[in-house]
Amino acid sequence: MKKGQLLTVVFFVFSIMGFTQDVKPEKPDYKTIKKEISKKKSEFYYPDLLERFQNADTTMTLKEKRYLYYGYSFQDAYSPYGESDYEDSLRTLARKENPTEPELKKICDFADSVLVESPFNLTAINSQLYALDELQEILKFNERLSQMQMVLDALFSSGDGLEKETAFYVLYVSHEYAVLSIMGYEFRGQSLIEHYDYLTVAKNPEKIEGFYFDISPCLDSMKEMFK
Repeated sequence: MKKGQLLTVVFFVFSIMGFTQDVKPEKPDYKTIKKEISKKKSEFYYPDLLERFQNADTTMTLKEKRYLYYGYSFQDAYSPYGESDYEDSLRTLARKENPTEPELKKICDFADSVLVESPFNLTAINSQLYALDELQEILKFNERLSQMQMVLDALFSSGDGLEKETAFYVLYVSHEYAVLSIMGYEFRGQSLIEHYDYLTVAKNPEKIEGFYFDISPCLDSMKEMFK
């Protein structure tokens, strides 16, 4: 499904690079986020934010997107190391070089099922974007694209990844690889340093050796599992 991969990567490179130039990176304040998203009268009340995300509300501010993305780590449904029963089926179809129309529709159905359980699953969104583009379902394509943009706006606003102090903050390890692809770097290796994942990359014109990702919510979730 090479076309699908290129579709989203080209979009990301075009939109995200301009975005990061205009926004000063800011670490998420998890303590404040947890407090605000729990208040029913808050503009950041989580059920309201999630509903706006599901409706692909393009009027959401960057701060609202940040509370949406990082606030998900405090929801019962957050499971960074879990996997939907539909993901294997989705992967199998997504690997096909030239899927038929019925297969494209199945990709959309499987992706929808995955996203019910894990709304920020970028792999599922990416696969569905390809299928929707092939099926020429423009309305839903634009909605999913807007949702993906919300997630990425929040993620890329957290840092540049070049140092621990300016690490990217992610809720899922899979989002680390999405970041590398978006920025055009080739993954070479991974190591865990304290609460950071450090991903090394192939030689590049910028002479960047790798990027840091803060995965605190993932590690905290794992600790809770083994209590």
